[in-house]
Amino acid sequence: MSVPLVYSEEVAEAITAGQPVVALESNVITHGLDYPENAETARRVQDAVRAGGAVPATIGIDGGRILVGMTDTDIERFASTPKIPKVSSRDLPIVLARGGMGATTVASSVIAAELAGLKFFSSAGIGGVHRGAERTMDVSSDLIQFTRSKVAVVCAGAKNILDLGLTMEFLETHCVPVVAYRSDDFPAFYCVSSGLRSPHRVDDPAVLAHAIENHWRLGGPGSFLVTTPTRPGDAIDGGEVEAVIAEAVERADRDGVSGQAITKYLMKAVERATEGRSAKANMAVLVSTAEVAGELATAHAREFSR
Repeated sequence: MSVPLVYSEEVAEAITAGQPVVALESNVITHGLDYPENAETARRVQDAVRAGGAVPATIGIDGGRILVGMTDTDIERFASTPKIPKVSSRDLPIVLARGGMGATTVASSVIAAELAGLKFFSSAGIGGVHRGAERTMDVSSDLIQFTRSKVAVVCAGAKNILDLGLTMEFLETHCVPVVAYRSDDFPAFYCVSSGLRSPHRVDDPAVLAHAIENHWRLGGPGSFLVTTPTRPGDAIDGGEVEAVIAEAVERADRDGVSGQAITKYLMKAVERATEGRSAKANMAVLVSTAEVAGELATAHAREFSR
């Protein structure tokens, strides 16, 4: 028996009609903003995908099933229900077996997207290799899952709380293509640039669509990573927060904060240091990335639905 997939009416109709669909994670609904801002943000992200010409499919876990596309009612329920667990790829089989609710991360969302036959997924920022990983072995399951799931992942790079150099090295070692769309550098979430050059730049969405398909035709077993920087007007200067991050990493080590808790800990430190500007930038990059993902999924559909 296969894992039960429940498609929303909008997503089911889009798939039947051959329209482009972009998968989205539900973790942004349950772990971040308070209600009702979290529900409103989720709707804005979905609307951004539609503005790009595609149909959004927010992924969630409920009743032993994977939801492929959330209705407004689903979003309200997830946004207003406390203590919904964050479900990464390692947690997915257990949460499905127990039959409860779960909010998907990048890693579990790309699993669901591939199972559902969706080729595109959007996330503001992927996980990566954490600072100090040579001691802690703290490497995000997002990176591991990119070596396994055939999905085009559109993102604004990775959060600058990570070791972005090692993150890029990991992706190279595991043969995950990384392409900067209409940009030269690998972005750092709400920072336009990480200071690291991307291995490839592509400006033409049709060329990018063919590059994605070529990766899989050549036997590539996993994801294709497309980065798009946040809009300059919404960005935060990377140098402004680097000292804050370095200090927060040391403090987290002293306080024994590790694992999944470290990301929230560091992001909160940056939010305090920027007096809330990073939270607004976080929301902006969610929206801008989703719109670009919609545009790229639409371009891909034009090239390969003929």
